[in-house]
Amino acid sequence: MCGIAGFSGDYSRSLAGQMVEAISHRGPDDHGIWISDDGRTALGHARLSIIDLSPDAHQPMTNEDGGLWLVFNGEIYNFAELREKLLLRGHRFRSRSDSEILLHLYEDEGEKMLERLNGIFAFAIYDCRARKLFIARDHLGVKPLYYAQTRSGFAFCSELKGLLSCPDLDRSIDMRAVNAHLAYIWNPAPMTMFRGVRKLLPGSACIIEDGRVSRQWQWYTLPYDGNRLDMSFSECAGALTEHLETAVRRQLVADVQVGAFLSGGLDSSAIVAMMRRLMPDTPIRCYSIGFNDDNEVEGCPADLPYARKVAEHLKVDLTTIRVSPDQLIQRVSELIWYLDEPQADPAPVNAMFIAEQARRDGIKVLLSGAGGDDIFTGYRRHLALKTESIWGWLPRPLRSLAGRLAASHADVRNPWARRLVKVLKNAHLSDNERLLAYYQWSSEDLRTRLFSAVHREEAFSTAVSQPLVDAMAEIADEKDPINLMLFLDSRFFLPDHNLNYTDKTCMRYGVEARVPLLDPDLVAFASRIPTGFKQTFANGKAIFKKAMEPLLPHQVIYRPKTAFGAPLRQWVRNDLRGIIGDLLSPEVLRHRGIFSPEAVGRLITDDQEGRLDGSYTIFSLLCIEIWCRLFIDRTSYQSIKI
Repeated sequence: MCGIAGFSGDYSRSLAGQMVEAISHRGPDDHGIWISDDGRTALGHARLSIIDLSPDAHQPMTNEDGGLWLVFNGEIYNFAELREKLLLRGHRFRSRSDSEILLHLYEDEGEKMLERLNGIFAFAIYDCRARKLFIARDHLGVKPLYYAQTRSGFAFCSELKGLLSCPDLDRSIDMRAVNAHLAYIWNPAPMTMFRGVRKLLPGSACIIEDGRVSRQWQWYTLPYDGNRLDMSFSECAGALTEHLETAVRRQLVADVQVGAFLSGGLDSSAIVAMMRRLMPDTPIRCYSIGFNDDNEVEGCPADLPYARKVAEHLKVDLTTIRVSPDQLIQRVSELIWYLDEPQADPAPVNAMFIAEQARRDGIKVLLSGAGGDDIFTGYRRHLALKTESIWGWLPRPLRSLAGRLAASHADVRNPWARRLVKVLKNAHLSDNERLLAYYQWSSEDLRTRLFSAVHREEAFSTAVSQPLVDAMAEIADEKDPINLMLFLDSRFFLPDHNLNYTDKTCMRYGVEARVPLLDPDLVAFASRIPTGFKQTFANGKAIFKKAMEPLLPHQVIYRPKTAFGAPLRQWVRNDLRGIIGDLLSPEVLRHRGIFSPEAVGRLITDDQEGRLDGSYTIFSLLCIEIWCRLFIDRTSYQSIKI
């Protein structure tokens, strides 16, 4: 688990070292650079040693004759079985690492090697004979990979900040990405906040020759094809347990101690329960966050009491990191620097605190429950979609009237009223438009007013939902709305939001986060589970809950849903008022030029006075301004006082 960087083209030889230095936090154990004889290709690596801790696994790594060079970030969980097959075919290995597997697989199968891999990865292989660079990203985008095509050539890096060293990088802001961050609080790949930088899509690969992309393709597509398992509910639950056990067993492979996140929710609790089943006598270190008030967060039950119940039930060690709102708020600038993107969600700060403590404790690997809601349901939008059967028969004019009445009379400070408004205000839309609207935190009308006149046209030059619409064509045979939404969750929300912050916050401290629920075989199995087994009206994740009944306490499995987050609405209206006034002042906004000071001022006032729920949009505006100070103005995060 590491950080990788490199280039192909007419760049200075020093660029590779500068990129590796920018991401050195990802790999504190070892650094390495390889540059071709002609200086036109370079590979760089910052290593976090997990499998084969010896110097034999140093990267960049070459094969026996020096014809191939590799840099690799991630883990190949089926490397042992691949190694056995390669040995039978006459290959010889110098190390015990999973990295070396990639070189020998490429020798045998070339680009088709991707189909053999079970793991999380972003890697680059330079073929000296063919003079081409081959880069690829894992199935669901667990590991990040950014790239830039400039006049000088092609450069790539595990983190966007590593590309800032490219002298001819286009650093102008992509206003379409700004619009997306306001709409979703994340930005769908391949866009980033810079016009000149793109994210390689999950499950994608490309070939670079002489500094230019010669071919790019999607090697993996999420397996939503309309097919369903022919099993009873109980049979399906049993098969799910077996798949989960296999996934966790694969991801426990390491030459260092493996710990876990334990929020007290079903997903992380299930992972820890399976760890305990597979390691009945091994001490397991788990981590959770505790706030000053352990009773509830924004009207939802707090996580920590449930995490304690799980830890006691499974007899695992639970380390609780106590944080105050002030501590979380003070780390927001640091968070945005390490995320590379202005994601307006305070939850990643929690993950960063946990990774920081785990590293202090000598834990290099943490298993995470990320992905459960994205393959089994569990988000409120899944429930909202399911409840459409109650009112979906109404004619559109009546739906539109209901939406207007709800919006004009509801108390947006009441969580249930707020959610009802969100459902009804889009009731008049077509089925697919309504499904897409569930992802948005702000309306197009509001965002149009927020942008300054000079940037408005560019921001809306492409519909903010267009990447999602285009992606749905990949699964034309899938018709069930719940599975369509799960596909979009896994294709965008998961890699562009959850996985991005899980990776970046952990790797900020050199800690690897593994995600067993996103094992490709488990994901394929989940995609074929009948949707009625996943979301049984108000009961989300029903089949997963049934599968976990033999392993976890009933009160944990069937606890009320809550987010692994923080009371953002309370912060925006209270704790953050001062910094919002400073960073979103009319003077600051006029200087930056992206947003209308008048429209932003009205939004803040309307939110404070309860006329609308603008908390996430205001926090997005704040995060975008902080991002601009970090990545445009080149201000250090330590200098931005919150």
